[in-house]
Amino acid sequence: MLEKIHTELFSSPPESMQPRARIAQSVEHQTFNLRVQGSSPCSGEKNHYSLAGVISVDGTDLREGDIAVSSRSQKNCFARSCLWTKSVDGKVYIAYSVSHAYSEEDVENIKKGMKLIEHDTCVRFVPRTHQRDYLDIQPKTGCWSYLGARGGRQTISLQTPECTGSGVTVHELMHALGFVHEQSRADRDKYVTIMWSNIWKDRLRNFEKFKTNNLDTPYDYGSIMYAFSEDGELTIVPKRNWNVKIGQRFGPSDLDIMKINRMYTCNA
Repeated sequence: MLEKIHTELFSSPPESMQPRARIAQSVEHQTFNLRVQGSSPCSGEKNHYSLAGVISVDGTDLREGDIAVSSRSQKNCFARSCLWTKSVDGKVYIAYSVSHAYSEEDVENIKKGMKLIEHDTCVRFVPRTHQRDYLDIQPKTGCWSYLGARGGRQTISLQTPECTGSGVTVHELMHALGFVHEQSRADRDKYVTIMWSNIWKDRLRNFEKFKTNNLDTPYDYGSIMYAFSEDGELTIVPKRNWNVKIGQRFGPSDLDIMKINRMYTCNA
């Protein structure tokens, strides 16, 4: 199940992404459809959905399958941006630590994901030395991240080996930067149709819209920020052109990079 959820979506990257895709040419990929049921990144009896559309995984509450929430983060950051501090040199330095439980290959892939975000942006991921605020990357159950900067130690779960691919790493790091799923945009109904009849009732809230700051960017069918999916019926289909492919796991799209630069006022 997990391998189906966290695969690269297309056999070849969209033409507009080919230069960036070459950076991630070592990432494995295969065809995958966006399918039901709102995207739990995990499997097994440890996952429990509530009627509010929140899944509990090993004591962590997740919305939309991979966004960790607490009373603090949900109140202040969900569907909004809690930005990391920008340095006087114009860079956004985000300290991180990586669990020693990861293999060398896992760490290499995680760092590849970081480099994909650093390319053409002002974001820089730096190994933690003394920083109070930092990302603590751990091989917990499933793939998930808190939304935006929370302050102090901030966990990102990248279960090995299912979640340590560079594309999945990018997805979770972008949540940590403050970005929600693309299908959560307030204007999404102009561009995609949500197949409500194919969604389990206890997961309807995984497809809610929010008053997002779209940063004056068009809707991005090729974004890396679509929710993970499971087996089942199609839940998200494009309007106007059914041949448009939704989502991918190669790396940030050009519009994803543009959003990072606009949110953090990068000069990259």
